[in-house]
Amino acid sequence: VTAYADIRDAVEAMRDGAVNYLEKPIVLDELIESVRCSLGLRAAGEGEAALPPPDLLRGIVCESPAMRDVVREAMAVADTHSRVLISGESGVGKNTVVELIHRMSRRADKLLARINCATAAPEQIESELFGVEPGAFDDTTVPDEGLLEHADGGTLFLDDIGDLPPAAQTRILRYIESGMYRRLGATSDRRSDARILAGTNSRLEDLVEAGRFREDLFYRLNMFELHIPPLRERRDDILPLANRFLEAAGTKRPRFSASALAALEAYSWPGNVRELRNAMERAALLSRGDMILPEHLPRRVRDIADIKAESDAADTASTMDDIERSVILQALRENRYNRSETARRLGISRRALTYKLRRFREQGYNIEPADPLVFE
Repeated sequence: VTAYADIRDAVEAMRDGAVNYLEKPIVLDELIESVRCSLGLRAAGEGEAALPPPDLLRGIVCESPAMRDVVREAMAVADTHSRVLISGESGVGKNTVVELIHRMSRRADKLLARINCATAAPEQIESELFGVEPGAFDDTTVPDEGLLEHADGGTLFLDDIGDLPPAAQTRILRYIESGMYRRLGATSDRRSDARILAGTNSRLEDLVEAGRFREDLFYRLNMFELHIPPLRERRDDILPLANRFLEAAGTKRPRFSASALAALEAYSWPGNVRELRNAMERAALLSRGDMILPEHLPRRVRDIADIKAESDAADTASTMDDIERSVILQALRENRYNRSETARRLGISRRALTYKLRRFREQGYNIEPADPLVFE
């Protein structure tokens, strides 16, 4: 409780274990509710656990229930020493969630170091992770500290961990088990207290079965798995993300035409958040005002929207055909298969009715009376 609200104090308090932060004058109902929630005494049907304050959530859009669940799981594991395996398709925002976990942890004032195991050359990964002693290579004349040394007391994120070379897998496993590592070319060990987070866009279990990833390393990394769903499974986040990217690109008060918005919602975004960001940067360059139109979007986004519109139109036409056929056959039965009376009741010519009935017969529908004594 404080008389002087300050977001830095709130963040520090939550890092120290506080679950809420109240400003004087105290509202008794708010205080009681805060205590009830802290003790897990919510009544049935009450809201879910609160999300972190906006200062900690910067860069995170979680309008969808799926993404709010991701944030709550990140909150639960952030202030622990547990290793976290963050899974999800390429471009879903694994780096952003890593930043959130680091920001909410007690290590937030230390370095968050990262390496992408898929883009770094295999021969460079070990030297970047563990460092190099003078003389280890022909051109090494001074010691080179690795990321484990830089991230001591902080966090080390190993992205695309499935592409980590076998030799580096063994060395990382040793570090996880003992907290010790050795620079390349060194004869003595060093100690580090870097927390390991790992990211993957593939199923590590499949890599283990294929013999490309150590099983013991997989289980040590997977103390807590946090899965980020693809953007197509959290469509409530698309528009807020798009607005944020447009604003970052310099578009003031961005607005979407109805057809542009429909295109954004119809597209599956296989590249996820990264693809959406690129699309919005393109739209910001092409639009002259604050209105985003379909022609400002990438062609593949517009094409999917056009296909969906055609499909919806076809579905609507099919539904109308079904309704028309049902009405005509019902009227035919009610008028004892008398085509002249049926046509009159339907308000169409007998010729038009005959044409439609002939089409129904070709489609396999029965247009004749079951009783042979019933005639037209």
